[in-house]
Amino acid sequence: MSNFMDKVTNFLGLGGEEGIEEEVPVMPAEREEARMSSKKNKVVNIHTTTQLKVVIIQPTSYADSQEIADHLKSKKPVVVNLEKLDKEIAIKIVNFLSGAVYALDGSMQKVSNGIILLAPYNVGIMGDFGEELKMHGLFDNE
Repeated sequence: MSNFMDKVTNFLGLGGEEGIEEEVPVMPAEREEARMSSKKNKVVNIHTTTQLKVVIIQPTSYADSQEIADHLKSKKPVVVNLEKLDKEIAIKIVNFLSGAVYALDGSMQKVSNGIILLAPYNVGIMGDFGEELKMHGLFDNE
């Protein structure tokens, strides 16, 4: 109330000019905006334009398993087609890749007979062929 009276007396020229401070009310929205503008340097954009690349490999020998593991290490999912390989070499590759997937906290999923999907820890796989894998194994008997 005294603030109102001070303004009236100042308007009429009856009050002194010294020591008068005008209180400017700050709206909550203005406070929030000021707070947000001080934090602008800390904002991180999580929407990126980079695309996830899927690598498709058809190995020809056991030596190709290291290249596949390197793709997993660089966080790229890999589809491995083992259909044209000798069964013994394919089993060795799968064993090697199983260890690599385990060490990198990734996942391995059978897509079809002789084709597997390897995903690094940052890529999820939807769909479950686990029961089929348990019943038929990765390589069906020919």
